[in-house]
Amino acid sequence: MGDPRKFKSKYSGPGHPWQRARLEEERVLVREYGLSTKRELWKINSKLKDFATQAKRLIALRTVQAELEKKQLLDRVARLGLLPAGAKLDDVLALTVKDLLNRRLQTLVLKKGLARTPMQSRQFIVHEHVMVGPRKITAPSYLVPIVEEALVSFVANSSLANPEHPERAIKTKPKATIARAAARPGQSRGRRMPQRRQRQPEIKKGGAK
Repeated sequence: MGDPRKFKSKYSGPGHPWQRARLEEERVLVREYGLSTKRELWKINSKLKDFATQAKRLIALRTVQAELEKKQLLDRVARLGLLPAGAKLDDVLALTVKDLLNRRLQTLVLKKGLARTPMQSRQFIVHEHVMVGPRKITAPSYLVPIVEEALVSFVANSSLANPEHPERAIKTKPKATIARAAARPGQSRGRRMPQRRQRQPEIKKGGAK
């Protein structure tokens, strides 16, 4: 009996756990794209580093195999919609984390107007309401190829396929409420506290003796 298989991690975390600038940047991206954990962001970072590592290695090579791998890499990033056709390896090095985050299914569902917020988009995908072409996708991190972008839609038998569904309708404030708020800009928006009545002094019956 051999040694148990050791699974290799598919991503690498940050080299230093406490870097103020990096932590602030991660916090903004996690909130903007509705990520569940920072682990999702680290996976995107690792994929971006893999693209950059391949591009740097291929730039320095002039062999037939290098040309073949170069074509495969550029075709792959073009297929994902990260770069246009005819891009160069230098363009691969210029890719950013946001370029990959914008190709996630969760982001595209939000951009197509199928959800109101990133977290709602994530909920629709996980609950099996979204499909890409003929396939039902339940992974918000799925990178949508450029040819499948137009095929992102709701499942046909899903109640969310109706544009008038309450969860899809954009909630707006009534015009009367907006007008009252504009007419009283100086007043607080908080709940008005009831005024306390002053207690009147009691008058004893019979008068003073």
